[in-house]
Amino acid sequence: MAQLLRGRSSIDPRFKHIRPVVYTVSRLNFSGFTTGNNGNGGATGGTGTGTGGSSHSTAWSRYNFYRHQEFLRPPNASGWQYSHQHRNYGMLLGRVLRGVLKLRYLVLGGAIGGGVTLNKRYEEWKDGLPDMKWLEEVLPDNEKWAQFTKSLLTVKDAVKDSIEIDPRLKQLSEHKMNEWRQWFDQRLDNAIEAAETQQNPQIESSFQNLSEFISELYGATKEELRAKNTVNAKGLGAEESRKRVDSLQSQVDSLQTEIMNVQLKYQREVEKLEKENRDLRQQFLIMKTNRKQPTKKRIKKSLIDMYSEVLDELSGYDTTYTTADHLPRVVVVGDQSSGKTSVLESIAQARIFPRGSGEMMTRAPVKVTLSEGPYHVAQFRDSEREYDLTKENDLAELRRDVEIRMRNSVRGGKTVSMDVISMTVKGPGLQRMVLVDLPGIISTQTVDMAPDTRDQIKHMTEHYMSNPNAIILCIQDGSVDAERSNVTDLVSQCDPLGKRTIFVLTKVDLAEDLADPNRIRKILSGKLFPMKALGYFAVVTGRGRNDDSIETIRDYEEKFFKKSKLFQSGVTMSHQVTTRNLSLAVADRFWKMVRETIEQQADAFKATRFNLETEWKNNFPRLRESGRDELFEKAKGEVLDEVVNLSQVSAKKWEELLNSKLWEKLSSYVFENVYLPAAQSGSQNSFNTMVDIKLRQWAEQALPAKSVEAGWEALQKEFQHLMEVARRTPDHDDLYDNLKSAVIDEAIRRHSWEDKAIDMLRVIQLNTLEDRSVHDKQEWDQAVRFFETSVKEKLQTTETTIGEMFGPTTSQKWLQWRSSTEEQNKRRQVKGELDKILDSDTKHSPTLSYDELTTVRKNLQRGNVDVETDYIRETWYPIYRRHFLKQALNRAYDCRKAYYLYSQQGNDCEINCSDVVLFWRIQQVIKVTSNALRQQVINREARRLDKEIKEVLDEYGEDDEKKQQLLTGKRVQLAEELIRVRQIQEKLEEFINALNLEK
Repeated sequence: MAQLLRGRSSIDPRFKHIRPVVYTVSRLNFSGFTTGNNGNGGATGGTGTGTGGSSHSTAWSRYNFYRHQEFLRPPNASGWQYSHQHRNYGMLLGRVLRGVLKLRYLVLGGAIGGGVTLNKRYEEWKDGLPDMKWLEEVLPDNEKWAQFTKSLLTVKDAVKDSIEIDPRLKQLSEHKMNEWRQWFDQRLDNAIEAAETQQNPQIESSFQNLSEFISELYGATKEELRAKNTVNAKGLGAEESRKRVDSLQSQVDSLQTEIMNVQLKYQREVEKLEKENRDLRQQFLIMKTNRKQPTKKRIKKSLIDMYSEVLDELSGYDTTYTTADHLPRVVVVGDQSSGKTSVLESIAQARIFPRGSGEMMTRAPVKVTLSEGPYHVAQFRDSEREYDLTKENDLAELRRDVEIRMRNSVRGGKTVSMDVISMTVKGPGLQRMVLVDLPGIISTQTVDMAPDTRDQIKHMTEHYMSNPNAIILCIQDGSVDAERSNVTDLVSQCDPLGKRTIFVLTKVDLAEDLADPNRIRKILSGKLFPMKALGYFAVVTGRGRNDDSIETIRDYEEKFFKKSKLFQSGVTMSHQVTTRNLSLAVADRFWKMVRETIEQQADAFKATRFNLETEWKNNFPRLRESGRDELFEKAKGEVLDEVVNLSQVSAKKWEELLNSKLWEKLSSYVFENVYLPAAQSGSQNSFNTMVDIKLRQWAEQALPAKSVEAGWEALQKEFQHLMEVARRTPDHDDLYDNLKSAVIDEAIRRHSWEDKAIDMLRVIQLNTLEDRSVHDKQEWDQAVRFFETSVKEKLQTTETTIGEMFGPTTSQKWLQWRSSTEEQNKRRQVKGELDKILDSDTKHSPTLSYDELTTVRKNLQRGNVDVETDYIRETWYPIYRRHFLKQALNRAYDCRKAYYLYSQQGNDCEINCSDVVLFWRIQQVIKVTSNALRQQVINREARRLDKEIKEVLDEYGEDDEKKQQLLTGKRVQLAEELIRVRQIQEKLEEFINALNLEK
């Protein structure tokens, strides 16, 4: 500083009397002042006209002001003295002057900032212009330009040789040039001398303009400054000081208004250029689309659409942000009703979300992908429909569909859901980015909310903000007290340094009259809340009317900030207001983070893919990695193949299977309800009569339904048999067993036999039972064998029951080392008394008389065995049943060769073979029923079962949860993860290539 003053104006600041002025002036910004050598006081330009003349007038007015104030006085006789009596007023005047001169810094800073912004927007607009290569065909090429330039040079040489300059003009020009050269050399020598005596090189450049300013301001030479180096401060009165301060304040207000008008003018020009750019790009995109339509080629996806697809893939792969999904997205968070959705709608330039008066409307995360396009449309990720956002009807339908999707996503009594609703909004001039709108944070739960709603919303918000590359758009309601904010604490916890947070103050129009301007200044400067942020913005997102359009809201916002006291008083800067500036800042930060992190994400997935492929080769070297969808399709084909095999079963096998199943279903009823009661009637005629009655009742009521049930079980049994045979083949894969079993069980559960089949079977069975005569010897022999087999089966079952009731026999006790229980010994003693009754009367009735019961009981009491009559009857039933079945089996043996006698004598045959005829009738009913069921199975039921299985397979194919439940195991999980990582990595590589091309 000392060298600068000595070199330019010969002022030595080591003298104490000059230091206060130097220190005061050193705080000013003199970047706006320049020096010159003309007679007008140093205004740049030489002649003092145009802008240079304006600068000269301003500098000259300051010069006169300071001269009239007698700021510098000559020294007194005693030498260089400083008068202290008026120093306080001098310092006050210096501070006032400093405030006045600060305005230049504000004006010049605003102008420079506006110029830089305008230049940046111009460069972006210029880059967005369409290709102008077609001008090459219109303009001449380089050779023609070279020929034209050569001809111009030839003309110049000819003119130069033929024209002579006036010698006087030439002499005057050389004289002026010499004067300028001498002046410049003198200035250069002074600068060199100052540099040689330099004491503090660190502040030399900072005070370079100070020396020039002092020389320009006072216009003094070195000698004059030496003669006038005593500074005396002249005091001002209180009234004069107040007037001066008011005058300066009015100047500040006028300059602030002027700055605002200039910035608004720049902004309108930028918006005009942007509108022209949007129109040109819209026309270009339309022409490009129309040009591609005849070729029927796939339209290339935009960069933001490719990025959105990557995020969609990652959302299903990793929902906890702990593995690999650290890609940026803009997370919109805030308290309930703070204006989050309105801010997002202003950025999207469409009112796409449902509205509510105080109630919770956002119940699930909504991912909105903004991209540029020729038409303003919206579309859900899982839908092909496009909503025209310029039409109110489509907007209303879109809002209704969003609300329906939100309500459908809430299940199990919950109030909010983690299911993401993904949609894309395209339009001219939209900033490309991906935003996620989350439910608003609440402090109090209402009675209609789930008990864990507040914690669930908080967990969801922290979950999305925990992504280290997520841009947090923190929305704060400006119309409420800042102390009531819940979101700022959460944001400060997730991003304590504020490296990825952008703070937005909404509803500023309501806060202007309610809040203290100093308080708003603190909010927008980051000094009120403990959280930190990259930037602070103030926006207006509406007038409180649901029917206002986005254009109306933007016009209202612009008019508000133009007339706002907050804006005019310097509370906010122009770049901190309007949704448009917010959108530009968020988009710029979003793409900056994308470019910084996308390569790392791609490398991480590449390494994960390599590890998974290595693990797959080590565990399943001979198998190809197949996902659940592919595995499901293979299992589906195998199940349908087995259904085809079901139709290839022979008729004979079907009849055998149906006969077996029918008798299994009907045998119990035939013995218990028809044969045994009729056999105990006492005579052959009564036996036949009772059989006819019971068979007819049975055929009219229960037999058809039982037959259908038997047929359905036979169909299931055969189908399961085919599946079991396929399971035992060498190339069978156990992976599909659970899926196949679940599909077959569900199809069988849904399947039902046709109702008309029962009526048809009833008619056939009644007609068959009307025939009571065996027609030939072969049928007789078949009936006898059927009767014998049936009786033997029942007899064997009865023997098993008796063995369990009475304990092991003597041989079993010795050979198998078995012993009887006390209860079995008691039963055996009762059996001994009952055997005596049957031995004495082989044709005993099925029931015991009272006298017989009393006799048995008294005989047991003599042996110290006391039993009840019910206990005796319970023991009697299996004993008599075995006795009756043995007699029936003996009659079957007798009837083997009695056909000729039966054919001649009929029912009056000497040998009683009525039971054989009964079983022949039952056998005929089973034959005709199985034949009818076989035809139904082959012709209709197998096809209907095939249809049911296909429907179940189609439903399971669309249900990812079912496939995850039924197709499990390490092989499936590893293949699913490998396929997913491979898809994500390929999409990332595709996006990176497109991003590099755009750069």
